[in-house]
Amino acid sequence: MPRIYPQEQQPRVIHVPPLDVSAPRSMRRAGKGTALLLAAFLVALVYLVYVLVTRSAFYMAKSGQTGYGKVTDRKGDVLFDGTKPMSEYEAGHFADVGNLIGDTSGQMSNTVVTKNIELLANYSFLYGKNSGTVTLQTTISHKATRACYNALGKKNGTAVAYNWKTGEMLVCMSKPCVDPALGYDNIESMPSGSLLCKAFSPTVPGSTQKVSTLIAAYEQNGVDAVNAMQFSCSGSWVNATGGKINCHNPYGHGTQSLNEAFANSCNPFFAQLVQSSQLPLSAVIETYTQMGYSVNGQKVAPLTMNGLTIPAASTTLTDSTEFETQWGCLGQGKTLVSPYQLMLWQGAIANASGSAVQPYILASHTDIENRVTQLGTTTRTPQLFTRAAAQGVHDVEVDNAKKHYSGSLGAYTCGVKSGTAQIRMDGKEFENSLLTGFCLDEDCPVAFCVVIEERTGADISNAQFAKVLLDALRSEEITKKPAAQTTPAQGN
Repeated sequence: MPRIYPQEQQPRVIHVPPLDVSAPRSMRRAGKGTALLLAAFLVALVYLVYVLVTRSAFYMAKSGQTGYGKVTDRKGDVLFDGTKPMSEYEAGHFADVGNLIGDTSGQMSNTVVTKNIELLANYSFLYGKNSGTVTLQTTISHKATRACYNALGKKNGTAVAYNWKTGEMLVCMSKPCVDPALGYDNIESMPSGSLLCKAFSPTVPGSTQKVSTLIAAYEQNGVDAVNAMQFSCSGSWVNATGGKINCHNPYGHGTQSLNEAFANSCNPFFAQLVQSSQLPLSAVIETYTQMGYSVNGQKVAPLTMNGLTIPAASTTLTDSTEFETQWGCLGQGKTLVSPYQLMLWQGAIANASGSAVQPYILASHTDIENRVTQLGTTTRTPQLFTRAAAQGVHDVEVDNAKKHYSGSLGAYTCGVKSGTAQIRMDGKEFENSLLTGFCLDEDCPVAFCVVIEERTGADISNAQFAKVLLDALRSEEITKKPAAQTTPAQGN
């Protein structure tokens, strides 16, 4: 029989907790922190190695402690040579491309070389300095560029052109132009503009601005309605506030249709269009803004192309009944547009879509290990204006070229708009002559803008200048890709 104890005499059961042989909690936290620090160190080390391998050329280029490769045109002609003194080339070899391509002197900032210096660095973290020849191939035709440079003779100006189907920049010539091979010892005596590419610089557009104003009218009223409008020109016209708009023809053009006024570049016609109730100023501002203008001081990002920057067009429009606003819509007043942007709009008109193919100037890059990377791709801009407006201006420009420029442009199927810009600078008054347009021929799909500064009747005309451009590009067989774009990549 089991023994029964009184409650107070029951045996006590002692519960012993299991032995904890783990490290103290503070030590466990320290161990986790050490592991995290080690992991972070390893990540940082991997990143450092990655930067050294992939970005070493950039930092060496910035430090000036590396050699540089070459920049060539679409067919391999050297436009910049960092592997040997440029003075070893024949005199004038770089005279027509200096302020576009640039060099490593630091005298020019907005050039192909300065904006793409990392790609030109002849340095690799793995292979060292000058272990190969880096080459940056552009889409530019040096032959066509030189032809335009020579065509200007003693005149200054600019010519810019691109393939409106592919986006390849073909010509970007500016004169006067610095010759980097000669150095900069005489920089103080260089003509004004020698260190700038005028194709990228805003200028007074003259009557080429009427293209933008016509686009605004088409978008507001429709193509048919605008084409049916008529206004009279007697040589001058007085607007609602007493401002006088003169025509270049002192005898006037009489009553004109849109096509006639466009071909005649008639100021009174377009001034009356701007003041008319059919074209509210708000509609003009809206269209201009969509096209990329800075209107009334609005901040607009510059255009870019492979690192190069082009300031946006700008104008001031405040009252459609006042002279300055009307004058601005006709390409004078405070309106400024770069030849590059005029060319870009022509690309959107040439394809009749209102969206242009985006220009590019870099075709390919061959690195220090002889590996070729294709850089140029065909992309499109946002919608700049409607398809209907693009087609309307396309037809008007083609009609203008056919009826008035066939003699000077020859057999090319083109659309064009001319302009005469009145300039006042340093107490001097003169006129620049412009022509912007496009070619529709299958072997010469080019949008362009040419400018002849201080042109007189004895000088080459803007249409003759444009024909030199087109002839040179056609002979270059520009519909064929640059050689490097068809060369298979090679590696060591």
